[in-house]
Amino acid sequence: MTTRNILFSTAVLTGLLCFTACAQLPVPVNGKANTDTAAIRPVVITEPVKFDSDDPAIWINPQDPSQSLVIGTDKSAEGALYVFDLQGKIKQVVPNLQRPNNVDIAYGLLLNGKRIDYAVTTERITHKLRFFSLPDMQPIDDGGIPAFEGETGTQFRDLMGVAVYTSKSGEQYVIAGRKTGPQDGTYLWQYRLSDNGAGKIKATLVRRFGHYSGKKEIESIAVDNENGYVYYSDEQYGVRQYYADPEKGNEELSVFGTTGFTEDHEGISVYKTTAGKGYILVSDQGANKFHIFNREGTQHKLLKVVKVSAGHSDGSDIVNVPLNNTFKHGLFVVMSDDRTFHYYRWEDIAGKELESAPTKK
Repeated sequence: MTTRNILFSTAVLTGLLCFTACAQLPVPVNGKANTDTAAIRPVVITEPVKFDSDDPAIWINPQDPSQSLVIGTDKSAEGALYVFDLQGKIKQVVPNLQRPNNVDIAYGLLLNGKRIDYAVTTERITHKLRFFSLPDMQPIDDGGIPAFEGETGTQFRDLMGVAVYTSKSGEQYVIAGRKTGPQDGTYLWQYRLSDNGAGKIKATLVRRFGHYSGKKEIESIAVDNENGYVYYSDEQYGVRQYYADPEKGNEELSVFGTTGFTEDHEGISVYKTTAGKGYILVSDQGANKFHIFNREGTQHKLLKVVKVSAGHSDGSDIVNVPLNNTFKHGLFVVMSDDRTFHYYRWEDIAGKELESAPTKK
């Protein structure tokens, strides 16, 4: 499921974010996480996709945040990417994608001498990564880039999760997951992105990493660009943490969320409050809940559990910037199993227990 990057390009950040001194994380009451028993209602529900909503990603418009977009997958053999506005209306459909599973967004890749923003989605049936420029959603991949080449195990090439890592030096990488794979620490593959010489994206394999319990599958991947970590949900086992930079090696840094989940560990989203701090939200799919952990370091404590109205959620995404008068402290988008995506205000998720990203207009 998806994932989202929380470190945007300088151009996007300028004028949008202004952080104050770091706030202290809330302390769980009596050593236990706070739990919201009533389901939080979304402020917007999108128009439905045709077949099967699965995973969203949020693109922040650097010129006008109120014109930002949500890109959602319609996971079917005759699937598509849907582009929604902040009111949940369908603005565009990119059709003829063969089971697009997860989607992520990144900013400022150099192609043909220009910096572009783009969406990347995993096309499971063709075993390809598909790339589209933003906001016009034009293909920039010469029909798709094959992934997991050379793998022969059953469903070892069936693409699922995807996340983009942008290093502090500006290098961009796609980290891809699949329906199933080996348990020997090579489940995820990481590709460096570049221009192929003709203004299209080239992906070069640089790394294989990531342990797998073998219990179910690994779908959701999320990258924290600022802190330099990648997280992924090993479903029915826990959330695993590694360095996102391939030069830092393949050591597993932590496993958390191993207890208290009803069914599958699914969507992962990272919300930034101040430099290096914030929260990691993980979907407890069978309970329609999200477990919220502290973001910093490698010791991730459960701080709060929230129940949402979205049903059986796979994918989610979150941003922390003010977008409009409705989403003043960020937007949390959650897939729902009724073919829609739900938009939540961060304030409603945070309640009184969690901090919001300080903003300055």
